[in-house]
Amino acid sequence: MYTDKKEQREKFIDIMARFTAYCSKHLPDDVYAKLKELREKENTSIAKIIYDSMFSNIKMAYELDKPVCQDTGVIQYFVQIGTRFPLIDDMEDCLRKAVIKATHLAPLRHNAVEVFDEKNTGNNVGKRIPWIEWEIVPHSDEVKIYVYLAGGGCSLPGAAKVLMPLEGYEGVVNFVFDQIVSYGINACPPLLVGIGIAGSVEVAAKLSKKALLRPIGSHNSNPRGAELESRIEAGLNAIKIGPGGFTGETSVLGVHIEEAARHPATLAVGLSTGCWAHRRAVIKINSDINYEIISHKGAVL
Repeated sequence: MYTDKKEQREKFIDIMARFTAYCSKHLPDDVYAKLKELREKENTSIAKIIYDSMFSNIKMAYELDKPVCQDTGVIQYFVQIGTRFPLIDDMEDCLRKAVIKATHLAPLRHNAVEVFDEKNTGNNVGKRIPWIEWEIVPHSDEVKIYVYLAGGGCSLPGAAKVLMPLEGYEGVVNFVFDQIVSYGINACPPLLVGIGIAGSVEVAAKLSKKALLRPIGSHNSNPRGAELESRIEAGLNAIKIGPGGFTGETSVLGVHIEEAARHPATLAVGLSTGCWAHRRAVIKINSDINYEIISHKGAVL
């Protein structure tokens, strides 16, 4: 157990730097398994070639210890932190330092450009970046952190809108299909589609990004929500965007919906997408600053 606060900080920063770098180079278990499943469904030469290129890329990233995609994104952390975790007061500063360290360690492409100044910071840290979303867990001394490397292409279809109430959930579906048909090809399919449904635009948008953190194959806790996920997934696959947008039997890795209770007069929808190289990783760190990687079974930093 670490009794010295400085020693705790240094150990935590080192773990998160190495974990963030690791996330850029290794797809999570569920994404890798889903890509293998989708490859088996393809029956055209071009679709098979694209999937072969993807798996060749994954293999080379592992062998060469390089990022799976050169665009390592703007780094986002979704933090579920216990009120008794020893570094709760230091968390934001530690994560910023971890990003700087990971940028050199991986290395990660420099993607943090300051708005208005139009200047790349050169270390992936900038104003409010890395972006950190917080969830406080009472009486816990652990922290669970989701790392998401949101590349530019996978963010292009992202949008959110408040619908007229009479548009109903059909309006939600229409919004999603319009966006994916118009911009999905730019996000390196097959896509993971995150949908947020709420009463205001900012809540819907945040929930759509949170939906991308769920394991592929998981379902909305409400049976009607799970049914809507399945229907939208079937409909998007029927479009046959295919790997890389070159047509094929499927379009998506999955469809995840997260919702919040809404005002009776408003219905908002948000959309976020993840590319085929969906670099999302989850780690749990206890009060002794020992870690467990959840998203990549057996992984050691």
